[in-house]
Amino acid sequence: MEKTSMARLCCLFVIVLATVCDGFYLPGTYMHTYSTGEPILAKVNSLTSIETELPFSYYSLPYCKPPGGIKKSAENLGELLMGDQIDNSPYRFKMNTNESLYLCTTAPLNENEVKLLKQRTRDLYQVNMILDNLPAMRYATQNGIKIQWTGYPVGYASPQSNEDYIINHLKFKVLVHEYEGSGVVLLGTGDETMAVVDEPEKKLNGYEIVGFEVIPCSIKRDPEAMKKLMMYDNVDPINCPVDLEKSQIIREQEQVSFTYEVEFVKSDIRWPSRWDAYLKMEGARVHWFSIMNSLMVIFFLAGIVFVIFLRTVRRDLTRYEELDKEAQAQMNEELSGWKLVVSDVFREPACSKLLCVMVGDGTQILGMAVVTIIFAALGFMSPASRGMLLTGMIILYLFLGIVAGYVGVRLWITIKGTTEGWRAVSWSCSVFFPGIVFVILTALNFVLWGSKSTGAIPISLYFILLSLWFCISVPLTLLGGYLGTKAEPITYPVRTNQIPREIPARKYPSWLLVLGAGTLPFGTLFIELFFILSSIWLGRFYYVFGFLLVVFILLVVVCAEVSVVLTYMHLCVEDWQWWWKAFFASGSVSLYVFMYSINYLIFDLRSLSGPVSAILYLGYSLIMAIAIMLATGTIGFLISFYFVHYLFSSVKID
Repeated sequence: MEKTSMARLCCLFVIVLATVCDGFYLPGTYMHTYSTGEPILAKVNSLTSIETELPFSYYSLPYCKPPGGIKKSAENLGELLMGDQIDNSPYRFKMNTNESLYLCTTAPLNENEVKLLKQRTRDLYQVNMILDNLPAMRYATQNGIKIQWTGYPVGYASPQSNEDYIINHLKFKVLVHEYEGSGVVLLGTGDETMAVVDEPEKKLNGYEIVGFEVIPCSIKRDPEAMKKLMMYDNVDPINCPVDLEKSQIIREQEQVSFTYEVEFVKSDIRWPSRWDAYLKMEGARVHWFSIMNSLMVIFFLAGIVFVIFLRTVRRDLTRYEELDKEAQAQMNEELSGWKLVVSDVFREPACSKLLCVMVGDGTQILGMAVVTIIFAALGFMSPASRGMLLTGMIILYLFLGIVAGYVGVRLWITIKGTTEGWRAVSWSCSVFFPGIVFVILTALNFVLWGSKSTGAIPISLYFILLSLWFCISVPLTLLGGYLGTKAEPITYPVRTNQIPREIPARKYPSWLLVLGAGTLPFGTLFIELFFILSSIWLGRFYYVFGFLLVVFILLVVVCAEVSVVLTYMHLCVEDWQWWWKAFFASGSVSLYVFMYSINYLIFDLRSLSGPVSAILYLGYSLIMAIAIMLATGTIGFLISFYFVHYLFSSVKID
C-alpha cells in the first residue's frame, strides 16, 4: 500500500513538473525560415488596457473566429499567472504575397455586444497580435514625436462626434530578411511543429520574419455585398485613415465586416536583432543618474562606518587591551556606551521564532532575486519566451526553500542554544511568505473571477501551485532545517546575565530613527522603481537588467551600511534590543516602496479606472513590498549580527 502511494506521489510530482516546464522553451524562441507562398498563422493574446488592469479574452468581443475553431496555445506557469491567453486567429498570411482579404461579417450587433464594445473602446483596450512570436507594433505621431505601441485599439471615440467607432480593417507590414545558410537549421511554419534539417552540403534559402507592424482603421462597408464573399476572398485595399462618415459606428443592429491587408517588405534587420525595436532603452541618462546618486549615498555611509570602526571601536579596543588587569577592573567601573550592554547584547529578542522565520524567508527571496537578475542581465531571460521570467523565479524560489530552512533553523539554534523546536521553525519558514501571497492572490482572484477576466487563476492552476508548494518547497525547507541542526552552532563571545539591564529613557522613540533609516536605501532604488512600475502597469518591455543588477548591488551595500550604523547608535545609548531594529532599519525601505506605489497610482496612473483596478494594483504592490521588506531586512540583520559578534568578541569583560 505504501509503495502504491509513493508511486502515485511520484507520478503527481512528474506531472506537476511537466506542467510547469511546459512552454518554457517556446517555439518562437527558435529561428524559423519560410519559403515563398508558405502560410503563416497569426495568433492573438488577451485584450489589455492601461485604463484598467483586467485582461480579457480576445474572443469575448464579436470578432471573426478561425475556420477550424478556437485553439489555445501551450502556456507555461508564468503566462497563466500574468493573465496571457494566446489563441489562434483567422488572420492568415502567405510569405512574400501581398494581399487584401475579407474575413467575415458579424450578425447584427445586440445590446450587450454594443455595450461591451463601447466599454472596451472607452477603457482604451488594445488587441495584442503575435506573428512568429513578434508582437504587432503600431506607430503614432504626437506633437511631432514618433511613439511606438504594441497592439492596436479595439476602437476609438472621435472628439468631433459622440459616436464610437470599431477598428475593423488592419493593414499589416511584415518585415522579412532573406536567409542563406547550410548545416543544422530549424524550420517551421510558425505553428507548434518544428523540423530539424541537417544537410551541410545543401544551401538553404528562405525568409525570416524580423518585424511586424500594423496600421488600424475603421471602414463602413455594405454588409449585404460583403456577405456574398467567402473568407479570404480578395477585396479592394483601403487608404487609412478614412473620414468619420465612412467609418464603422458601434450601434445596435449594425453588421460589421472585417478585412485586412498584408504587405511584405524586405529588411536589412537580422533575426538576432529583431527584438531591438521593442527593447529600445529609454532614459539611459536617468539610469546613470540613479547609479551616481546611489554611489554618493554609499560613500557618505561608508565614511560613517569607517569612523565607527577605525576611530571609535578600534581605538577603544586597542586602549583597553593595552591596560593591565588592575587598570581593566578600574575601567570596567567607568565603562560607558556600547560596552555597558556587554552582558545583554545577545539576550534573546522578543518573538524570536518570528524573527528566525522572516530571516529564513528573506534569504530565500534574496537568493531568488540575485540569481534571476544575474541570468536576466546575461541575456538568458529573453522576452521572446513569454512568462519565462516569472516561471524561472517561481522554480528558483521553490528550490531555494532548502536555504530558508537552513538559515532559519541555524539562527533559531543560535538564539535558543538547543535544537528543540527546529521542525516548527522549518515548517513556519515554508508557509509564512507563501501563505501571505496565497491569501492575497486568492482575495484578488475572487475580484478577477467576478469580472470574468483572463487574469483570474483557474482552479487547475491552484492545485498545481499547491502541489508545487507542498511537494517541493515544504520538503526542501524541512531538509534545509535538518541540515541546519547538523551545522556547527554559532557561539556568543560573551555571557548573558540572567537579569536584563534597564534601558535608559529617551526623549524620542528609537523606532522613529529606524523608520527614517529606510529613506537611504529607497534613495538608491526609487528611480529604477519608476521604470519597473511603468513596464508592469503600462504594458512596456523592461529589459535593462544590467542597470538593475548594478542598482541591486548598490542597494545591498546601502542596506548593510545603514543597519550597521543604526545598530551601533543604539548600542551607544545602552539599547541592547537591537535585533528587530537591525532588521527594520533596512527593511523599512518597503514602507517607502509601498507609499511610492500609491503615489504612482495617484499621479502616474490617473487613467486607471474603477475600484477593481485600484484593488488589484494595491494588492500586487503589497506583495512586492512584503518581499522587499523580507529581503532587505535580512541583509541588514545578518550584517548587523556579524558586526555585533565581531565587536564584542574583542571585549574581555566578565
